[in-house]
Amino acid sequence: MESTNKYEKEKERWNDTCYRKALDRWPERRSSFISTSSMPIDELYGPGDISDFDFFRDLGFPGEYPFTRGVQPTMYRGRLWTMRQFAGFGTAEETNERYKYLLEHGETGLSVAFDYPTLYGYDTDHPLARGEFGKCGVAISSLKDMQILFDGIPVDEVTTSMTINGPASAVWAFYIAMAESRGIPSTAIGGTIQNDILKEYIAQKSFIFPPEPSMRLIVDTFEYGSKHVPRWNTVSISGYHIREAGSTAVQELAFTLADGLAYVKAAMERGLDVDAFAPRLSFFFNAHNDLFEEIAKYRAARRIWAREMRDTFKAKKPRSWLMRFHTQTAGCSLTAAQPEVNLVRVTIQALAAVMGGAQSLHTNSMDEAWALPSEKAVRLALRTQQVVAHESGVPNTIDPLGGSYFVEWLTDEMENQTYKYFDRIESLGGVLKAIDKGFFQREIADSAYRYQREIDSKERVIVGVNDFVLDEDLEIPILAMDAEGEQTQVNRLNRIRRERDDVRFNRALDRLRRVAEGDENTMPAILECAKAQATLGDITGVLREVFGEYVEPSIF
Repeated sequence: MESTNKYEKEKERWNDTCYRKALDRWPERRSSFISTSSMPIDELYGPGDISDFDFFRDLGFPGEYPFTRGVQPTMYRGRLWTMRQFAGFGTAEETNERYKYLLEHGETGLSVAFDYPTLYGYDTDHPLARGEFGKCGVAISSLKDMQILFDGIPVDEVTTSMTINGPASAVWAFYIAMAESRGIPSTAIGGTIQNDILKEYIAQKSFIFPPEPSMRLIVDTFEYGSKHVPRWNTVSISGYHIREAGSTAVQELAFTLADGLAYVKAAMERGLDVDAFAPRLSFFFNAHNDLFEEIAKYRAARRIWAREMRDTFKAKKPRSWLMRFHTQTAGCSLTAAQPEVNLVRVTIQALAAVMGGAQSLHTNSMDEAWALPSEKAVRLALRTQQVVAHESGVPNTIDPLGGSYFVEWLTDEMENQTYKYFDRIESLGGVLKAIDKGFFQREIADSAYRYQREIDSKERVIVGVNDFVLDEDLEIPILAMDAEGEQTQVNRLNRIRRERDDVRFNRALDRLRRVAEGDENTMPAILECAKAQATLGDITGVLREVFGEYVEPSIF
């Protein structure tokens, strides 16, 4: 206390005798300074800003509660993060070539992007899929597609992350069946399905079924995975899409953790032991441009999650308390103007992820505001991670900014604001009720509007967009997909339908319908459908019949 009082007196003296005199000669560049999330930032931070800071309570040591400094005792001194480049376009054949290219150039984990028909559970030849084939990811309509996608790739050695939500159970079943068709048991494969339906209602909007049956499907994967696919993360609770929709860093943090806590509660209400499934929960965060805000976000996330799992849900195992997360650099920060500048943005964002303690990382390519990444662009994005890993020196020490007055203040501030959001969500009746009332959607819309207004008024400078503008033609290569890819995919679907065993196929779908109408776990029935050559549309079609489809309420 005496030290803090001394600091406050000395800071006042410094303000009067030094800082203000300097301002008379060199006024500050603008009237106020704000973070990317519009949080006011003071000119200086010191002991008085973290006067109640307790090293052991708030910081501690890496690999120990509260995990503020990281989930592993050695962090990157023992093993670097997984370099997992998100990729997918066109046919399974084209994407398989890209995966092999990335692995040859040093990628250490795969991450699958699916096209929009797949995200919505439609086959490529469905009328609603017309014009969308392969545009924002790879088209996967069947077990055969999944077998082609991973042909020649050792799926028992390389982990795979799949960004799929509404039809996650079916796509996961394709992956499990693909591995088993190669003689690889489900116990040997490792990876992640995103499987985070709550953030779909909040932000990305690729939902299929209403919230209640969707939550049932997710808990089914928790239960099945803990017994049969023990190396698999059966959910990746995602703030990435919440941030891409326009949220602030605090909103991303609060809404993501609220979703995660809702999944834990739902699983425990099913009767699952929290220590049986919690160690396989994973998270997925955005990395935006504000270096310190992003670092503080990750540190606060670990501390909040550890406290809630230990104290609220009474998990006994330390592995149930720790938060493991993947990070992707911010797609919404990339500009079509001067796309090479995106390499600089991505480097800053990658540094934030690494200094914040991510377990795996995707770095966006410079051309993604124009098209899916070319080989050159994706190679440069991967090289960005490799330079950070091997040349920057950042991974050499654990939590290098731990103890920084500014970073510790910012970590505390983000934690405090997160708990305020928790209180607001609880007052609305929880996450599902808050979704129904449009709370999350309005909060995100308001922050997105404020951010754009700051750009329009030049309160916020975006290089190449509202300042330092050039009038030049695009000079970077743009990816071209196989023009015949869609017809190749449709032909394969038709062949599957002609050649499959109709008796086994119909029996599998009938079983899925009965299971969905009851209350037993749906995963075994979905897996049997996949092995019986049912397509993605076949499987989700049955579930649509039983569960219905979600229609989002109008929000004003």
